[in-house]
Formats: sequence, structure tokens, C-alpha cells
Amino acid sequence: MLTTSSENSVAPEGQNGSTNANDQKSEQDINFDITLRPQTLEEYVGQATIKKQLRIFLDAAKKRGDSLEHILLYGPPGLGKTTLATIVAREMNTNIKVTSGPAIERVGDLGSILTNMQDGDILFIDEIHRLNKSVEEVLYPAMEDHKLDLVVGKGPSAQALQIDLPKFTLVGATTRMGSLTGPLRDRFGVIHRLEFYNQPDIESIIKRSASILETSIDNEGAKALARAARQTPRIANRLLKRARDFAEVHDHDTISKDTAREALNMLEIDDAGLEPTDRHLLTMIIEKFGGGPVGLGTIANALSEEMQTIEDVYEPYLTQNGFLDRTPRGRIATKHAYDYLGYKYPST
Repeated sequence: MLTTSSENSVAPEGQNGSTNANDQKSEQDINFDITLRPQTLEEYVGQATIKKQLRIFLDAAKKRGDSLEHILLYGPPGLGKTTLATIVAREMNTNIKVTSGPAIERVGDLGSILTNMQDGDILFIDEIHRLNKSVEEVLYPAMEDHKLDLVVGKGPSAQALQIDLPKFTLVGATTRMGSLTGPLRDRFGVIHRLEFYNQPDIESIIKRSASILETSIDNEGAKALARAARQTPRIANRLLKRARDFAEVHDHDTISKDTAREALNMLEIDDAGLEPTDRHLLTMIIEKFGGGPVGLGTIANALSEEMQTIEDVYEPYLTQNGFLDRTPRGRIATKHAYDYLGYKYPST
């Protein structure tokens, strides 16, 4: 039976571990969100190539009675990396431990996790590119030889210990593939890039989630939300919930095209899925920097945002949909961005 364990559970900030109505509501929301996740590969919508390959790897491992090879999933946030890791564990009928790179601060933290696993268990490390260097180096023999190499003590009295580990499977997830070191990347036997979803798949996800949420939505309403979902399931589900709230407050029985559009207008999200920050970013490049090129650091300072947030959250979608170009000299607003925002494109 699948069980999920998080190595990073903490009490809500400012609550000192106490339980009150707000804490209970938060836990209910988290559990409710988890129910929207597909439980099997068959339920998982999109990423057809990855699903086909994973099915072969899973069936082959089960037929051999062996553990899976280590799996690396990468791509923009919200595309289903954590969901796929959970599905892998469920398909293999084994346990999964969930943690993140920043949460494993010391070698001892990693040792505690690995020594408490069993053969076939899944260790999911989100944002694996943020692992501490010393932790990463200890992970190498753990992945290859299922050995944990530790040094106990310091100076002349230091001793090297080697502990046998169960045959676990590491599933790593990252939004920044280029930040992974070569030695770590090469130790994964299966590497998959998750792509942005197409419109029909996002519509299917919205309809499935609406059914789970017991919310009525028609085809045109689903299409309106899907167009604004930035080709990302996580955002699609978030927009669906906000549209549901809007419909309930205004006594609409069904999320129609008009209801969806009104809800999106309230959230300041347009038909292309652009949010205020997206439009501000593009407008700033056009108005202040003549359309670019302009450096990422300059954009971050002008927006009062972190460079990593711009790179990971805003740029992938803007670039994928032709609003922004990334060049060696900096970022450039495209003709599509000029036209969409109502600016005259400068003649060459």
C-alpha cells in the first residue's frame, strides 16, 4: 500500500504547532488538492511520450521483481513532476518519501532518510539542483552501489564507515536542469523533460477536476479557463477553483464562458493567460528599454522581483508563446508582444 512521508513538515508560521480552526482548514485544503492528482498513469492527462516510456519501465521492473532505475524529471513548475513521482510509487505498490533539496542540509539528514527506507521504496527529492554539495557527493555511492559512506570523528581519530542501504529508487525533480552537476545527472537511468500542455489536454484536466470538485462547467467555460491556464495543470486547477468561488457567490449553477471570463477579469488575467506582472514586464521592456535587449538583472531590479522568479515563473511561458526572446545580449520583446499590447512595432 502506498504511503507518503514528508521530511519537511513544520507547524504553520506563528502558530507554534498549536491546532485551531485555521490550521484544520489548511490541512483540509491540502488534502483536497491531493485528491485532484491522478492516481494512475491511465488517469494522468498529457505527456503521452513520457507515459508510454514509463509504462514500459514500470512493467519491466515488476516483471523482473526489481527496483526501478533512478528517474529525473525536469521542466517548468506546475507540470506534474510530483504527481508522476507519486504515480510511480503507486504503480510499484511501494512507499514514497517526499523531501526537497534545501531541506536536506547535512549528510546526517540524508543518512537518516536512506537508512529508514526499504527495498523498492521511492525517495522523491524536489528541487534536487539545490542539494548541498557535501550531501550530493554522499548521494553518488548511495545511488550507484546502495552504500552510505560516512566519516565519523575528526583529525587522526576519524574513521570511515560504510553502511549497506536498501535498493531504493531516487526520483529527482528540478526546474533548472542546467544547474545540475554532470556527475549527479549521469547517475539517473531515466531522464524526462515535461512539456507545456496543449489546449485539449488542459480542458480535459479542468473537466476532470470539476467533476471531483462537484462543480458544473460547460465546454465553453472549460475552454475559457484553459486558454488562460498558461498550458499548466496547476494553474488550470487554481483558476477552476476561483471560477467555482465566483459562480457560487453569484448564484450561477454552471461555470459558463461568461462566468469564467468574469472570474478571470476579477483576477486580472487575460485571454492569453497573461497576469499583471507579465504585462508589466513586457510593457517595461517596450517603453523603458526600446523593446530590448535588456539584461535579466535590470529587469529584476525594475520589477522588484528576484531573477530566479523571473526565469522560472514568467519567462518560460512568455518565451514559449512568442512574447519574449532570450538572446546573449538580453531579453527582447517580440513583434507579437507589441501587437498584443497595442504598441507599434519599430521599423527596421
